[in-house]
Amino acid sequence: MDYIEYKILTALQNNARLSNLELAKEVGLTPSPCLRRVRSLEEKGIISAYSALINQNKVGLSVNVFVQVSLERQTEDHLEIFEERIKEYNEVMEAYLMTGEADYLLRIVVKDLEKYELFLKENLTRIPGVSSIRSYFSLKQVVKKYSLPLHNPRN
Repeated sequence: MDYIEYKILTALQNNARLSNLELAKEVGLTPSPCLRRVRSLEEKGIISAYSALINQNKVGLSVNVFVQVSLERQTEDHLEIFEERIKEYNEVMEAYLMTGEADYLLRIVVKDLEKYELFLKENLTRIPGVSSIRSYFSLKQVVKKYSLPLHNPRN
């Protein structure tokens, strides 16, 4: 990627609602080449989506739970079964296959503790192969960033 593409990505991370004309002005291009570059970044999968950032507290989803899940076995089949099941649950916002004691780290978002208990009992504990679940409740969000720390070739 070149300097202009990094400028495009930085501008869109800060405001994905920029029109092509506004974006072109910001990165120093005319509209047609700017649009071609954006489309190229989309086709390459570098820009994977555009979305609205919603304040989870304002929509009543104020509880973040970080969940460590261990499986009985770490075979490819067991991992695949677990991953397919958790993709079905809207409450699972992020899931990572980890090194260390637990096999997975999940971020779950729910309205309250009762909803988490229900989610735990009706979903996580029913996934075949789960051997342990540890839940950690967030007291306060200290940092939340949406923009990646992009470093362009000129730096």
